[in-house]
Amino acid sequence: MAAKLLDGKLIAKALKIDIRKATDHLAARGHRRPGLAVVIVGSDPASTIYVRNKRLSCEEAGLVSVAHDLPATTTEAALVALIDTLNADPTIDGILVQSPLPAHIDPHAVIERIDPKKDVDGFHPYNVGRLALRKPLLRSCTPYGVMIMLERSGISIRGKDAVIVGQSNIVGRPMALELLMAGATITVCHSATRDLEGVVGRAEILVVATGKPHMIPGHWVREGAVVVDVGINRLPDGKIVGDVEFAPAAERASWITPVPGGVGPMTIATLMKSTLESALARQGLTE
Repeated sequence: MAAKLLDGKLIAKALKIDIRKATDHLAARGHRRPGLAVVIVGSDPASTIYVRNKRLSCEEAGLVSVAHDLPATTTEAALVALIDTLNADPTIDGILVQSPLPAHIDPHAVIERIDPKKDVDGFHPYNVGRLALRKPLLRSCTPYGVMIMLERSGISIRGKDAVIVGQSNIVGRPMALELLMAGATITVCHSATRDLEGVVGRAEILVVATGKPHMIPGHWVREGAVVVDVGINRLPDGKIVGDVEFAPAAERASWITPVPGGVGPMTIATLMKSTLESALARQGLTE
């Protein structure tokens, strides 16, 4: 079996076109365009590239991007004060603070300071709790993007055995909640999981998010499985690879995400979608 590609780049492009139509429609009706504040502290190279891509996507989707590039010496108090200002700004619908933050800043304190109604990353405990209760408002962008990608590819989830490898607050845990809400039977694997190969081998839907290159050998993948590789890792030779050994996994899977070009573009497009949803909700509007 040769897997079909879950082309996140193509699906994200279509999603951003939909968002652009909606934001243009808002502007045509005399309403303001959604505003996204992107805050970066320091000059981490990967974060800088990611933030640049987010700002370019804002332009494509017809959103207003407001940049706050702060030095690495910024104190937690100063960052929190900026968040308070953005919380109170009626033209800002989404606030994104790029991670990782410098070691002297508590990321949990920063996340919890963001107004949940502007938490377009979906990390605030309120929004995670809403997702757990099957009453989602703003949702974690990477898992939400995966769900949109699966839906737009016509992949059925209900009743499937889904395995998530990785239990981070950013991907693994909200991914499990998303799949559970969609009717899958879920297993979450972590460092204490016994017989990881056996658990992975049972997955009809496999999502891997560990940040460890080729952690999942391709021959572990079940025949016909849908494989979503969230990982993006740079090898010493400069090659970008995922957390799953791609070539042998693609021989066994029915669908698989490429790395790069799979989950990453969906994460950014979903951030745009969440900012639009926040703007509509805050203004009491519909598309």
